Amino acid sequence: MPQGFVRKILRVNLSDKSITIDEPDEGFYRKYLGGGAFVAYFLLNETRPGIDPLSEENKLIFAVGPVTGTPMPGGSRICVGAKSPLTGGIAKSELGGYVGYELKRAGFDALIVEGKSETPVYIWIHNDDVQIKDASSLWGTSVLEAHERIEAELEQRMVRSMVIGPAGENLASISCIVGDLRNAAGRGGLGAVMGSKNLKAVAIKGNQAAKAAEQKEYIELSKWMNNNYMDVGGKDFHEFGTGTAAMMVSGNEVGNLPVRNWGDGYFENVDKITADVLKDTVRVDMEACPACQVRCKKVVELENASFKVDRKAGGPEYETLAAFGSFCGIDDLDAICKANELCNFLSLDTISAGGTVAFAMECFEKGIINIEDTDGLDLSFGNADSMLKLLELIAKREGIGDVLADGTRKAAERIGNGAEEFAMHVKGLELGMHEPRLKQGLGLSYAVNAIGGDHMATVHDTLYSQEGPGMDRARGLGVPDPLKLDDLGPGKVNAIVRHHLWRMFGDSAILCHFVPWTFDQQVQIIRLVTGWDFSGTEAMLIGERVATMSRAYNMREGLTAADDTLPKRFFSPTPRGGLKSTPIDPEAFDAAIHTFYGMMGWDSETGLPSNDKLAELGIDWAEEAISSLRPTPA
Repeated sequence: MPQGFVRKILRVNLSDKSITIDEPDEGFYRKYLGGGAFVAYFLLNETRPGIDPLSEENKLIFAVGPVTGTPMPGGSRICVGAKSPLTGGIAKSELGGYVGYELKRAGFDALIVEGKSETPVYIWIHNDDVQIKDASSLWGTSVLEAHERIEAELEQRMVRSMVIGPAGENLASISCIVGDLRNAAGRGGLGAVMGSKNLKAVAIKGNQAAKAAEQKEYIELSKWMNNNYMDVGGKDFHEFGTGTAAMMVSGNEVGNLPVRNWGDGYFENVDKITADVLKDTVRVDMEACPACQVRCKKVVELENASFKVDRKAGGPEYETLAAFGSFCGIDDLDAICKANELCNFLSLDTISAGGTVAFAMECFEKGIINIEDTDGLDLSFGNADSMLKLLELIAKREGIGDVLADGTRKAAERIGNGAEEFAMHVKGLELGMHEPRLKQGLGLSYAVNAIGGDHMATVHDTLYSQEGPGMDRARGLGVPDPLKLDDLGPGKVNAIVRHHLWRMFGDSAILCHFVPWTFDQQVQIIRLVTGWDFSGTEAMLIGERVATMSRAYNMREGLTAADDTLPKRFFSPTPRGGLKSTPIDPEAFDAAIHTFYGMMGWDSETGLPSNDKLAELGIDWAEEAISSLRPTPA
């Protein structure tokens, strides 16, 4: 067996309390690697069609990769996946910190949680000692309280945890799983899946060192990144945190900053909520994942007459600053920091939560809901106090919070009266805080990505719209020339396809997108850690397997080409700002979707993966899942 794997996949069945271990062969690992590929493989292979995402038949998968647990910058992440209660398709989300690192050091490449416990429990993994422990007294507690009480009960220091708070327990479809108090597996309602199993937490501690096959060269490459990240693209992440928070002012000028539920194009008070202001006022530290000197994780601390924010909750990155800031019309940075803390300790996805609050605010301002519907909350855009109160109502499923707890799509269905027009989602998943009218290739990715409107599924158009480091990386993937932001022709689609497959490979490896490795360096990392003669072609094929298995899963679950679209608002310009004359052309967008299908080897009309493509990728076993969807020969 090569280095980089422990060849053990842990299964914990909460229904019958059984604990078993699978030991796949080397061929399995070489084909699927880990992370996102494991999620897609096990969901497609081991769950029957049409299950309720909140039933005991769903599986909750935590998967690391060959780099996890080794001293490589960006190699500590873990991928979490399940059938999504938010979209009805596949959900997967990656988080950093120490939990993935610790799972690998405990001796496992993945944890698959099956069934449902009759009473609340948590799973304790201490190297090869795996226990299912009572969590009845923890049910109803915050993520912070649960973590601290578990650590005290176990009488262990530095226990790493993945925990849900009240939002996950109450099966809110916009809930998440929180790792180490501040790192979220945010997208797709994974917290609700965990809550549906009566699983409060997974606590992990391990001490098995992971080594690379070519250890000397591997350590040298690690040192190179830690010594040079400032010069190769890591400077902004180190100084301002993950995302693009350092560029909020310039983003506002060109139209990239989302404003008032995507209904406006300019936010007057953006200079009050930027990462620069946060750095100068409430930020107290920047922290790092294991072995990474980029140190991109904000830590804020705040106590004044209005708010107290615990530094244990970390701090808001770009997505959160935008989601609870400009997207809700709010310019109160302290309130945004408090919203970040609430979401981490209640286990709410900040993107979907911010999107849902903004949706409710627009419905309120349009008169679709009123003060009686909101139990007295004034949900006007810009009302920070109401935003914070609404987050707690959503987590507790109380009053209007119960209507909103399953995201904008289901909330619009419940509210009716034209609310659907303001539900800004793809496949049920609220969009990341990046404007598709500016980055039209990203808009295409939102539409066709299996999990929905996820901003991490491809590289953003601005990085390869002109000469520079981004374009140099794009050429390494086969994108020969810079492309215009509003281009949706075959060249742009090719760029999106190639970057998407690169990202899907990275999510299987599993490597952080914010450590500025080139594609060739990532391939070298896998080669050095495993000892395989691993190639770029092999890496892209892994990415293609993830995308194609995920597509097959979604189509088996009833999603179709009709779900590959954007909210109609994006096909009109913004009333103000840099995009007031730049809507997405609906005909060009539709053509780009079908070009994407063709380039992926899927049916150009339906997006159904072809038999030939499944065979080419070595996943012809997936044909059984989608064969009934093929037209009957005449």
